[in-house]
Amino acid sequence: MQVTISRKAHFNAAHRLFNPNWDDEKNWSVFGKCSNPNFHGHNYEMIVSITGEINPETGFVMNLDELKTIIFSEVEEYLDHKNLNVEIEEFKDVNPTVENISVVIWNRIRAKLDSNLKLKITLFETPRNFVEYSGE
Repeated sequence: MQVTISRKAHFNAAHRLFNPNWDDEKNWSVFGKCSNPNFHGHNYEMIVSITGEINPETGFVMNLDELKTIIFSEVEEYLDHKNLNVEIEEFKDVNPTVENISVVIWNRIRAKLDSNLKLKITLFETPRNFVEYSGE
């Protein structure tokens, strides 16, 4: 029997959406105020969902305290109060869209999980704009 557990978390970060191969006018037409050269920020909300079999010895899919620790070290400490374009290596050459941020988060958490567990990241950039990523 497969069961999904989830944990919410959040972080705050600044970024600028832009394509360095385009001029300011084209960046503005595609990304709007999100291409502000002085950056802008978001209060990101995240749901990390883990799906797997219930362990008959513990009754857990995964210990939520362990998941809390992974989220803290791999996401909150890594991204919170950072300028994603400037301080995060993965975004040196990748536009830090909410889509790309979710992939980075997924990769960092995936590396810390047992291979038999499935992972899905739901990342809210605003209360109305969010993405889901499951590694596919």
